[in-house]
Order: sequence, then C-alpha cells, then structure tokens
Amino acid sequence: MNNINKLHKLHNSNQPYIIYKSNNGFKLYSDFSKKIILKSKNDVENFLNFKSNKKRTKKTDLFIGFFGYELLNNLIDIKLPKQNSLNFYKGIFYKPESVISINNLNYSNSYKKLNKNFKININNKTYTKIFDRFKKRIRAGDTYQIKICTKYKSKSKVDPLDFFSRLSEFNLAPEAFMIRDKDFSIVSCSPENLINKKGEQISTKPIAGTVKKIDKMNKSKALKYFKKNIKENKEHNMIVDMERNDLSKICVPLSVKVSKEKIIEEYRDLFHYVSLIKGKIKKSVNNLQIIKAMMPGGSVIGCPKINTLKLLNNQEEENRNIYTGSFGYIKFNGDMRFNIIIRSILNFKNISQVAVASGVVIDSNANREFNENYIKAKALIDLY
Repeated sequence: MNNINKLHKLHNSNQPYIIYKSNNGFKLYSDFSKKIILKSKNDVENFLNFKSNKKRTKKTDLFIGFFGYELLNNLIDIKLPKQNSLNFYKGIFYKPESVISINNLNYSNSYKKLNKNFKININNKTYTKIFDRFKKRIRAGDTYQIKICTKYKSKSKVDPLDFFSRLSEFNLAPEAFMIRDKDFSIVSCSPENLINKKGEQISTKPIAGTVKKIDKMNKSKALKYFKKNIKENKEHNMIVDMERNDLSKICVPLSVKVSKEKIIEEYRDLFHYVSLIKGKIKKSVNNLQIIKAMMPGGSVIGCPKINTLKLLNNQEEENRNIYTGSFGYIKFNGDMRFNIIIRSILNFKNISQVAVASGVVIDSNANREFNENYIKAKALIDLY
C-alpha cells in the first residue's frame, strides 16, 4: 500500500491524524500513543518540563500539536475577561508512532455540499467604532499598533482532508497544517513561522504588510508599493523591532540579526511583506522560556506586546480559540518549529469559524483595514 492510500484509509477510519507541510510535500503523523490536553498554565509548564535527549534520532521522537491563544496569554500571566466561547480545547499535543511522507494529497469529496453562508461577527460600522477607540489609545501612547480580529462563522461540518487538498492546490503556504480528531478539525494555510529552533540557533519570520494581488501586480511592483507606503513600513518596522526584542531576551547578546529584511512572498490572492530574524540561544535558556518570550506572536497582536494584549482582550467579546495561537512540534532533542495560527478554519460542534485580523497604526484607514480582513478570509471561504 503506497503512502497516499494509507492516508485515504486513515481518513476513512475514526482515527485522529495530522498533516504538516514539509519542504518536499507533507508529513503525515498518526498512531498516537499519547494525547496531552492542556487546560492551564501549570499543564503547559509540566508538559514542557520533559528532559531533552540529544541522542534520540527517530522521526517519531516528538510531540506535535497546538497552543491556543488563551493558554498563551495565561502562560505570561495575562488573564482574559469572560468572553463568548465555543469551549474548544485550549491546547492539545500528540505523540505519534508513525510518520510518513506524502508528495501530494490527491483527495476530493465532490458530493459534499457545504454551507457558504458565513456571517461576520462585527460589521463595518462596529469595526469602525472599535478602530476609532484604538486610534485614541494609540494617540495617548498606550500602544503603537494593534490588531483588530473579525470572525466569519457558518453552520456546517467540513471534510477536512477534502478542504485541505483543495487548499494545497490553490493556496498552499509554508506553515500549512491539518488536524483531524474525533470531535474537531483544523485546516490552516498559515504562512508565518514564529519559531524555528535547531540546536543553539533560532529564527523567526515576521509578516507585516499585505496587499491584494491585482492585474499586472508582480513581486517587484508589490515591493515598490510597500516601500512607498508609510503605514505598511511603520507597521513592519515596529513588528520587526518587537520580535528582535523578544529574541534578545533568550539569545546571546549581539547575536540577534535581521538576515533578510523586507522581502516579498507571493500567494494566490496576496503579497506579503516579510523579514527573517536569527539569533543564538543562551545555554541557560530552556524551551519553556523560549515559548514564553516568543508567544503569542507579535505580528498578529501589536506593539508593545503585553500592553496591547490587555487592550485587545478587554475589547474582544469572543474567545479567539486557536486563532493567533501556535501549531508545531517539539522534538525530544529540544529542537522545535512553531507557526502562528492564522488563515485557518476551526470546525467544532458543526460550526466552522474563520478568524482574521489587520493592523492599526496612527495613520491607518478603517475601511481599508476592514477590507483587508475580508480579503484574508475570502481566500478560505472561496474554497467552500
């Protein structure tokens, strides 16, 4: 039985599995011997307290899963107010006993009809009121940039492999992943890597700046657009400075460098403004300290991070669940890779939920930011 047939057989069973984008296709993780459900800060600290073993080399010597947004706030001692919630899991990690490579997914479920009637949780008028409120806080110096989250919801049950297969064909991103468990699924085309740790080396790749792909727009023209756009440059500079600062907390002094600055990445509907930052981790720093320093990812929160998180949480009436949390793996030798969970669909209790956000700085425009959120969500909703 070839690997794609193994995937189809697994999908038709009731067993959970995970697909994660790799350099040459996808990795399929299954046959989980452990499922660790994280509910609190103590759970995370205990989970990350396992001793690394640098001698282990097996592909299955890792935990793979996600930290939700609320859990990451709690980890850095930020409590969320009471919010409307699906009561979804705050975090889950799995210990796989099988890992195989797949070149392409090649799966479709054409008979499945999905409800495309997504309803937004806040309209343009409400968004503008929130926007104006945050503009006042920016003028007062309480924050310099803040991300306003909007959600799109639909009552439907998704075939996650069918959806992820179509997503991989039309809008595949380097941090794309899928989780199928018995009572939920997550499908994501996240483009942003937050942590890539190998030995003493660590990197992060902030994305700050988005423009819709229109006729005759190419990477060169997109770069010119961003360089001339004062708002996009301010936003990008602030996020790069913040993530450099986050890395500096855990890295050897003077080792943190911007190795790629303000380059363009191209996707189906969008161009992104991207930088790459690298550093060397201090020998005294453990994985818990790395995660507390880097998460939640600053590029989807705002700047300064802690104060902005508090402003956001007091404004948002709905729990973000997985959105702006992190998915990835931690190997038994201490290496890890985590993304920022954006451009994702969570399906739980037969409700599909897409969350998106755009950045507000002092010279932002409310209509433009609201429309940017819609562009980001549309890339997923169009595949329904």
